[in-house]
Amino acid sequence: MYRTHTCGELRLADAGKEVTLAGWVQRVRDKGSLVWIDLRDRYGITQLFLDGNSDPKLIEQARTFGREFVIQAKGTVIERESKNPNMPTGDIELKVNAFTLLNGSKTPPFTIEDVSDGGDDLRMKYRYLDIRRNPVRKNLELRHRMAMLVRNYLSNLNFLEIETPMLIKSTPEGARDFVVPSRMNPGEFYALPQSPQQYKQLLMVAGMDRYFQIVRCFRDEDLRADRQPEFTQIDCEMSFVEQEDVLNTFEGLAKHLFKEMKGLEFDQFPRMTWHDAMKYYGSDKPDIRFGMKFVELNDVVKGKGFGLFDNADLVVGINAEGCSEYTRKQLDQLTEFVKRPQVGAGGMVYIKYNTDGTFKSSVDKFYTPDDLKVIADKFGAKPGDLMLILCGEAMKTRVQLNALRLEMGNQLGLRNPDVYAPLWVIDFPLLEWDEETQRYYAMHHPFTAPKPEDEALLDDPTKWSDIRANAYDIVMNGVEVGGGSIRIHDRTLQNKMFHTLGFTDEKAQEQFGFLMGAFEYGAPPHAGLAFGFDRLCSLFGGADSIRDFIAFPKNNAGRDVMSGSPAPIAQEQLDELQIALNLK
Repeated sequence: MYRTHTCGELRLADAGKEVTLAGWVQRVRDKGSLVWIDLRDRYGITQLFLDGNSDPKLIEQARTFGREFVIQAKGTVIERESKNPNMPTGDIELKVNAFTLLNGSKTPPFTIEDVSDGGDDLRMKYRYLDIRRNPVRKNLELRHRMAMLVRNYLSNLNFLEIETPMLIKSTPEGARDFVVPSRMNPGEFYALPQSPQQYKQLLMVAGMDRYFQIVRCFRDEDLRADRQPEFTQIDCEMSFVEQEDVLNTFEGLAKHLFKEMKGLEFDQFPRMTWHDAMKYYGSDKPDIRFGMKFVELNDVVKGKGFGLFDNADLVVGINAEGCSEYTRKQLDQLTEFVKRPQVGAGGMVYIKYNTDGTFKSSVDKFYTPDDLKVIADKFGAKPGDLMLILCGEAMKTRVQLNALRLEMGNQLGLRNPDVYAPLWVIDFPLLEWDEETQRYYAMHHPFTAPKPEDEALLDDPTKWSDIRANAYDIVMNGVEVGGGSIRIHDRTLQNKMFHTLGFTDEKAQEQFGFLMGAFEYGAPPHAGLAFGFDRLCSLFGGADSIRDFIAFPKNNAGRDVMSGSPAPIAQEQLDELQIALNLK
């Protein structure tokens, strides 16, 4: 037996027991006749102790141990003279009577401490060492606990966890697929699934009624903090349901996670249409932890001789309460922020509503104090407030103002990661126009049903931009953590949707014929939703990056710097797959 106890479980009640521990050496403190070793495993740290009464050979052996050596220690649990209230095991220590060296270790390239001296790249290269650190270990424990809560909750609602294929057919819609060559079928390729969408719909046709899967998905797209080429979804589908059923079911799951993980309870999550989200927040995933709703100003700022406003499609702004004392330097920094390429605004107008009731603005030349008071009243501003205004093409300007709003929220400390503000966004557009290809695409996917009252608009191309999807996203703190829709279950309507998206009958049959064929055998009304599990974990863990909650993540270039993938493969493998490389 390598150990009778873990390094995190011994307490004062265990004093006098003969125990065996095993783990990694965190540190050795040698004071001559006194030697202490902090022994660490996944469960905690226990202090090992040797003194003048210990076998001298044992003390010499202890002095040979370096950081991250793997050892076994046998001894007696005793009460510590100098207790450490910051450690669960801080009331005891182990008086050692025998050591066994289980394995040595090179000196690690960074310290295995809560706060390490290793940078991101170095810790990614040695991720197996990084995982030994408490913060990373706790993140993975949080992920495990959340997965178990999800499984138990959905199982208790009669959901079945069913695995779907990892090698599927590539489809042209959506993000880029990762493709896998087939040796047995030269010149043909599988794709790794971006989601199990079609298979879970087939499970509904198969009568499985309620399905879920905590499933790995793959998308070959540009990366950022909340994206990885491979990621995990809580993928769900239900039969004989309407939108309200789906929202209630998965709002219940979210509330369950909040209660069990955070001890928080919520009333019904608020709901907001996509149109209102864009109008008042410039985002389809608004952060509603704070105010600063957009105020449209066209009716009070135009016709005063200020060309930028007079010629703009939309003039819109936010009111930053209590910020009238912002300095010129701070205002210039905000102007530079909105002019960054990532935001793309041409500039910014400010109006200070000073605490003495006067106004100071960057457009005093065009607007009288009475004009500025009218604008302030439009904002509902009061003395001490600061109004920030952008103008331009409507949708672009709203998106730009959203970036400014979030920046102000950060500067003012209004985006507290310990505060949670969940929200349902509903009634998305069914279709979105792409200028480059001059065609409509499905905003979600081609299996999303239109709102029943909007179905007839599919017959009129001039109304396609007005069609609302029977779709919904769940948003938390400005992050989309899940989304789904009512599915099309009628073959006639699905064919009409394919035609709207530019598919010929032949192309639709080639890409989705197996699903369309299944619809001819009694497809029930069905709907679904998928949570981004990595995003949920990072949200509950109070982190910005999902990488912290994935055991072996990729870097921002999609590379695993630890294993060295992706990497070239041998010419023999290429020949076997009948693939000729044409690298430029």
